Amino acid sequence: MRVGLCSDTHDNLDLARAAVETFEAEGVDAVIHCGDVVAPFTAAVFDTDFAFHAVRGNNDGEWALAETIEEFGTYHGESAALTFDGVDVAVYHGTSEGLVDALLACGDYDYVVRGHTHERTHEERDGTVHVNPGGLPFPGADDVYHVATLDTETGEVTFHEILPEK
Repeated sequence: MRVGLCSDTHDNLDLARAAVETFEAEGVDAVIHCGDVVAPFTAAVFDTDFAFHAVRGNNDGEWALAETIEEFGTYHGESAALTFDGVDVAVYHGTSEGLVDALLACGDYDYVVRGHTHERTHEERDGTVHVNPGGLPFPGADDVYHVATLDTETGEVTFHEILPEK
């Protein structure tokens, strides 16, 4: 199974649409958004043929966001524990590094997927893989937007640079 991973779209419709196009081209079966979608109009971009899962980010204050996502996907609130083909994935926005570290150390998950820092991360800690697909570029973080794909069969995580059409 192929799972798309993204985070921190912050209402940038061009990048959100380009992320969806990348996921469709990669043939993903599901997409996980690690928070900071921000508004319902951006969430609606992810209303496609793949299963969609989202957690709340620290900038997701729009009241209708959860209701909008629930129309076509699953809004999990602060965090989610998901299983794809026997692969256990914890999803959390990442505002508390202590909680991220606890999820990585607990040994219950194959992957901990998070956002918030806007920096791509792919590391293994004691048998658990920590992935942050990145976020909108800003100083001190990634210089371009990225998403990632996870192949649950091979364990391969691939980052994709997202460049919206001009």
